[in-house]
Amino acid sequence: MDQIDREIVQQVSEAGILDISWVMDRIAVGGWIETEEKMRAVVRAGITHVIDMAWEHDDTPLEQFGIKVLLNFTDDDFQQKPAELLEKGVDFALDALHEPGSKLLIHCVAGRHRGPMMTLAVLGALGWSLEDAMQIIADRRPVVDWAPVYVESVSTFLKSYVAKLSGAERNNMISQFAQLSE
Repeated sequence: MDQIDREIVQQVSEAGILDISWVMDRIAVGGWIETEEKMRAVVRAGITHVIDMAWEHDDTPLEQFGIKVLLNFTDDDFQQKPAELLEKGVDFALDALHEPGSKLLIHCVAGRHRGPMMTLAVLGALGWSLEDAMQIIADRRPVVDWAPVYVESVSTFLKSYVAKLSGAERNNMISQFAQLSE
């Protein structure tokens, strides 16, 4: 966690608010939910699924509220991220979004690097171009800082991920989630 992350986390902690930004009606990206108060806020927000990218805190206590949690920890070390990490998150996200009425939160500590990286991978898997996905994420969450190595990790992952899908699978997935691109 760098100085900017610390400042964001401190400001949010002092304000006592849930630090999330809705990228779309059913997909949010944000900072950690390390307190009981924030966990209750997640429940009140109707979030049904969480991808936790931050090793700094374990979100599994949310499971007691019926929220499905994927611990997909990685360091915010500005190193290339493995395709397996991104695929695990994308698979969880797509399964979540198949459930009617589900809402997905993808987060790290401050919502600047790892959470947005995973959100970028999810939108890319849904058929968004990297540029368009980066733009909407940054528009909705201005604190995002696109680390080039993380963007490259997503780009590399998406090339292999898309190559595995048949044309029919890809078209079906994109049409199923067309409503998310509003």
